[in-house]
Amino acid sequence: MNKLILFALLSLIITGCSSAPSVSKGVIEKGKASYYADKYHGRTTASGEVFNQQALSAAHQTLGFGSRVKVTNISNNKSVIVTINDRGPFIRGRIIDLSKKAFSQIASVKQGVIDVTVEQLD
Repeated sequence: MNKLILFALLSLIITGCSSAPSVSKGVIEKGKASYYADKYHGRTTASGEVFNQQALSAAHQTLGFGSRVKVTNISNNKSVIVTINDRGPFIRGRIIDLSKKAFSQIASVKQGVIDVTVEQLD
């Protein structure tokens, strides 16, 4: 009986020390990207940061704050690396909201909404 208890305790200790699975990197989503309206400049984001249209930042519904992602415009293959600091977008079919600066690096802001891939870097 003592051996059984010892075995059970050792099993719990060993499995408790195992590492958690890492988040897979690479292309995680394909969909539509838009950019923030000017009225959000200077407002507080969900992460507590002040939103800046001139920063390379973005909103995503599930990625952790501080995550860096590469957003690629499918039509011209231009990419930008942004940091997730907010939640959203909350418009059906959109997967990421970019700051105006980030959006303008991969498309004309006149386009408004573009098809992109989002690749998690860290």
